[in-house]
Amino acid sequence: MQQKTIWQQSSGHPENPNYLAIMREWWANLNGKEVTWQQRIIPPSGEVGELDWEEAQRFDEVFLINSPEIRGITLYWRKPDSLQERNTTPYKLILDSLRQSLYIFPQSQKELVIRVGLSSVLYQTISITNPQYAFDSSGENYILNLRDITQQIEVKVTLSPENLKQLLRELSR
Repeated sequence: MQQKTIWQQSSGHPENPNYLAIMREWWANLNGKEVTWQQRIIPPSGEVGELDWEEAQRFDEVFLINSPEIRGITLYWRKPDSLQERNTTPYKLILDSLRQSLYIFPQSQKELVIRVGLSSVLYQTISITNPQYAFDSSGENYILNLRDITQQIEVKVTLSPENLKQLLRELSR
């Protein structure tokens, strides 16, 4: 599975309808779950990656999302304390599968990006500096072992050939 899926209105990309279908399923699967809803002004560079999503800002909120669905290209949802259906129509959507977040670029406010994500996705972070490593191929997959003797931690990462190629591309940048 690719990390980021991008749908853009009026795109001629042959996979564009499939990308929207993936996002439609992801959005619908949020029903009854607690989400973090964050809004940010897009920086002059246009790079959403430059935005600070960690520090809470004025319009950030956490709520249980009800009845999320995409009809046409419009996203619909309800908050638990309201019967009013809310919606926004995007010109662009980015689904980040790794972070379980959907970035919504509303047609009505081109300078704004909304990030909706599962608020319960928590990962334990382990920091290893200059670990010992070993690399092995077992069958069709590749295994990378990282070992920190000081902390007595070993991390075993199994990569498919596609994931290995992607990792090598990222490392060669």
